[in-house]
Amino acid sequence: MAGPVTVVWDEALAAYDFGPQHPLRPARVQLTMALARSCGLLEQVRVAGPAAVSGADLTRVHELDYLAAVKAAGRGEADPRFGFGPGDNPPFPGMHEAATRVCGATVAAAEAIRSGSALHAFSPAGGLHHAMADRASGFCVYNDPAVAIAWLLDQGVERIAYLDVDVHHGDGVEAIFAGEPRVLTVSLHESGRYLFPGTGFAHEVGEGPARGTVANLPLPPSTTDDLYLAAFDAVVPALVRAFQPEVLVTQLGCDTHYSDPLAHLGLTVGAYRQLAGRLHDLAHTVTEGRWLATGGGGYQWAAVVPRAWCTYLAEMVGAELPTQLPEAYLDEAADRFGALIGPDMADEVVALRSEHRSQVETELGRTIEVARSNLFPLHGLTA
Repeated sequence: MAGPVTVVWDEALAAYDFGPQHPLRPARVQLTMALARSCGLLEQVRVAGPAAVSGADLTRVHELDYLAAVKAAGRGEADPRFGFGPGDNPPFPGMHEAATRVCGATVAAAEAIRSGSALHAFSPAGGLHHAMADRASGFCVYNDPAVAIAWLLDQGVERIAYLDVDVHHGDGVEAIFAGEPRVLTVSLHESGRYLFPGTGFAHEVGEGPARGTVANLPLPPSTTDDLYLAAFDAVVPALVRAFQPEVLVTQLGCDTHYSDPLAHLGLTVGAYRQLAGRLHDLAHTVTEGRWLATGGGGYQWAAVVPRAWCTYLAEMVGAELPTQLPEAYLDEAADRFGALIGPDMADEVVALRSEHRSQVETELGRTIEVARSNLFPLHGLTA
């Protein structure tokens, strides 16, 4: 019988750190764990450390030359051909070890589910979904969701659905499993017409034996909670159910938030609560509860990320979050990280002017129609 939820965390995971000026701040995961502790969520889970991950585990996904390049970059010998340099992916000392540890955290979450010691498992430091087989991309050195999925396949899991709700297209995971019919990759993201990495369009369905296992829902800027959830409902549950996976893997990037500085969607934390319920329902109705979640993007590192990810964790454990952030948490955020945060757990609702909403609805409607008409017949569904 599976036990409680497993959360994989160790302070050593904060060593995945591109420096104080970089938007991907490890403090966002540290604050998530602090909020989870203050809200009593950690009393209802098993907290585990990362698994030991070998080179063989990494080479299920990444090329040997790339692993050597990551190790060299961490020693100060960065080769720009592998995606390293100023900007998104600046090298830092011990980069290989830090990125491997993140993969170990997500593999530990996968192992908890595979062994039956947990039904749900959360790796908040994970979700580095842009890393390619042979290069770093978009703040991601090694692709921990892909490493964990490949590990699960190697353990005998026959079908896995990967669902990515980060604001950026889950391009690395999609590319790594593009020819793998056992893995369905679904990504809801701000359209590549407007945002990095410029990929992930609704007509793409995968090729060859994996045709039908790639699904993308590119969203227009300013998509708000109700429009986002309607798009999700129109495509995702039917596809996941038709695919019949044994494990649901989700990447829970919260850079879809209306205040995120790197993107242009209009979601609130209320949308994450609704999404969490939908994902939980899918896990229990399709995969017998087996749900592996990772973190991901989110660049309002103090004001949004901890609330968002604790919303998902609260859904996993069946807990209610308080309406106000605990005083002890606010004090810790200020004292430890210099973060001054408002007291409310929820956000105000975001509304669009009617003419703007009409434009967003029209573009979104076309996207849904293209995705359904291209994908649904391949799964025996009515478009």
